[in-house]
Amino acid sequence: MPKFITLEEADELCKRSGEYKKLAFVNRQQIKSLLENAETNVNSANLIASSIDEKDPKWMSVYIDYYDALHILAEAFLQFENRKIANHQCLFAFLCKNHPEFEFDWYFFEEIRFNRNGAHYYGKKIAYEDWEKAKLKFNLYVSALKKEIEKRLGISL
Repeated sequence: MPKFITLEEADELCKRSGEYKKLAFVNRQQIKSLLENAETNVNSANLIASSIDEKDPKWMSVYIDYYDALHILAEAFLQFENRKIANHQCLFAFLCKNHPEFEFDWYFFEEIRFNRNGAHYYGKKIAYEDWEKAKLKFNLYVSALKKEIEKRLGISL
């Protein structure tokens, strides 16, 4: 298991490198579109998950679709604060540091980012066991962000 940097270390690095960019305005239509895209990722992941067995390599797609949904929702949510953060680690650091009300686990974000980057850049395989380990928090975090975005957009649940 890799040793991840702390939330405070990540936040400081991101501030120093200028990753926390300000947007000129809140684009509610873009936020709504991002919300829809995240829902598409989750629906696709759930469709795949319901049709494969535990040995299937497509668990990597399920995992990455949920990662992408969580990333998209974090991006959409932070647009309400006129923030644009392209770096995934910095996006999650800003979210965790500035929104303790969510009670998100920083090390969960680091672990899923590490796994996703491993698959994308280094050929790491993501298996059913990896999905099972992350599934609960993926679902909780996606749900929490989705609910808050819908609330801020005034979308009835």
